Amino acid sequence: MAGRIRREDIDLVRERVRIEDVVGEHVTLKPGGVGSLKGLCPFHDERTPSFHVRPHVGLWHCFGCGEGGDVFSFLQKVDHQSFTEVVERLAARAGVTLRYEDGDGPRPQDVGRRQRLLDAHAVAAEFYAEQLTAPGARPGREFLSRRGFDRAAAEHFGVGFAPQGWDSLVSHLRGRGFRDDELVTGGLARRGSRGAYDAFRGRLVWPIRDVTGAVIGFGARRLLEEDTGPKYLNTPETPVYHKSQVLYGLDLAKREIAKRRQVVVVEGYTDVMACHLAGVPTAVATCGTAFGADHIKVVRRLLADDDARHGEVVFTFDGDEAGQKAALRAFAEDQRFVAQTYVAVSPDGMDPCDLRLARGDEAVEALVRTRTPLFEFAIRAALRRFDLDTAEGRVQALRAAAPVVAGIRDQSLRPEYARMLAGWLGMDVESVRRAVAAAGRRGPEASGAVARGGPGSASTAPQVPRPDLRDPVVRAERQLLQAVLQFPHRVPAAFDDLGAEAMQAPAHRVLHDTVRALGGVRAAGPGWAERVREHAPVEVQSLVGELAVAELPATGEDGVSVLAAGLVRDTVDRDLLRREAELRGRAQRLEAAGDDDAASAVYRELFELEARRRALRED
Repeated sequence: MAGRIRREDIDLVRERVRIEDVVGEHVTLKPGGVGSLKGLCPFHDERTPSFHVRPHVGLWHCFGCGEGGDVFSFLQKVDHQSFTEVVERLAARAGVTLRYEDGDGPRPQDVGRRQRLLDAHAVAAEFYAEQLTAPGARPGREFLSRRGFDRAAAEHFGVGFAPQGWDSLVSHLRGRGFRDDELVTGGLARRGSRGAYDAFRGRLVWPIRDVTGAVIGFGARRLLEEDTGPKYLNTPETPVYHKSQVLYGLDLAKREIAKRRQVVVVEGYTDVMACHLAGVPTAVATCGTAFGADHIKVVRRLLADDDARHGEVVFTFDGDEAGQKAALRAFAEDQRFVAQTYVAVSPDGMDPCDLRLARGDEAVEALVRTRTPLFEFAIRAALRRFDLDTAEGRVQALRAAAPVVAGIRDQSLRPEYARMLAGWLGMDVESVRRAVAAAGRRGPEASGAVARGGPGSASTAPQVPRPDLRDPVVRAERQLLQAVLQFPHRVPAAFDDLGAEAMQAPAHRVLHDTVRALGGVRAAGPGWAERVREHAPVEVQSLVGELAVAELPATGEDGVSVLAAGLVRDTVDRDLLRREAELRGRAQRLEAAGDDDAASAVYRELFELEARRRALRED
């Protein structure tokens, strides 16, 4: 681990870097008297310049808000980076080799390599942006137009187009002096039998920037029918790009985030664009991965998330089942924030981009403005699993929801949520309060969260019951999920057609949901089990690790194929049988209500399911 940077090296960096040049990249400076420059303060709103820089002493100060310091503190504040990060960044800029005490710092060759990769990405971003106006980029322009984005929007976000040619970008970068090994290392190219070729071809491309605005990677959207790759293709892990620490749009949103003390987390690049254009400039998105602990660290630093200054984090998710589950995964991380957390889901299930297209900018602003506290969302989600029209269902719902209320970190809010829960359940308040108090006494294992002792303290995830392996159906589910994790290429594709309720054990259902969200066994590739574990909710991650190494009752991969085929066939049969029972019940209720036309439609669906079951048994 790197030790502290030597003081004399810090002083040398400060000496060599011109503060007026660094500040001038963020503030328009004009002469403000002898030896002074002035401009509008970037840290608070003002109309009359009160922000002053004195180059000869290397200091800045704002007489409006009282902030001030040297070149390091300016970048720390404006770019939300640590002192060490700022010094290392300016040292590279000034050509100073840093030395570290009590540890090894980055080697000079590593610093040089990083800058080369950043330079290559900057050139690539310019190349892609230029290509968006070329004749071959018409599908990209049409896609943007259909999504409500004009040329100005594309330019603002740096959207570009990767030509269909095999090595268009590679050839361009070679001409600018970059080596093939640098392009492959940076994720801009891949290496084939005939040499390096472009990583992205025939796709719309978004540059992904770090908090300073440096391009570190790209996200590419499929446009052409002949493109058989995934819908979105992102830069792989590289020395400059780590997806678990990157938020798309952060470079554009950081100032508004600090100003408004709000972060809006959306799900995609076009959602970020739509939000910013609609008046929600605090929107950011993850890049091909779930919102996790490292993202939370980035957000907390931007919000200055501490007990003295509360901000808010708003998660927007699609209204479909996957979006609902993503919101609950975010709820599992809630305790890591001091900021209040909310969820915003459009009633008709539209994401911000679709919402802007259908209803305009005001609808996007309203979506964020009418957000729901994440705890309320989690409680209501727990209640939806039970039939509240029956006494048994209400009791079960109370048992499920009471630990959620008990886990609310702000103790002053718990009585109010207990009162709200009583109203939703139709139960007396005192009974609900006693249940919440009892759940709290049972501790974090019951509540699914722990009271925060300070910012960033760990949380305990909601518990999912261990599968009961005495049940033969549960044992079969376990074996099937083992095969899915260990030998996905040996699992019949019919597995991917299983419904959300196909698994009986709750833990297996959660794991199945994760596999479905990742595209099923058809989408499996290198590192599949680790990918599933990474995306799985915290409460089943240990189960993923267990199933990924547990022994299967089969000999060789051919034996796994036979076992998996039988397990899938039986699971599909049980799923169809369950769905048939649901349809029969629905048809009977419709008949009783006198709605014969609707009942007939349900019976037709029922007959189709019965035919599928017969065909399955005959195979």
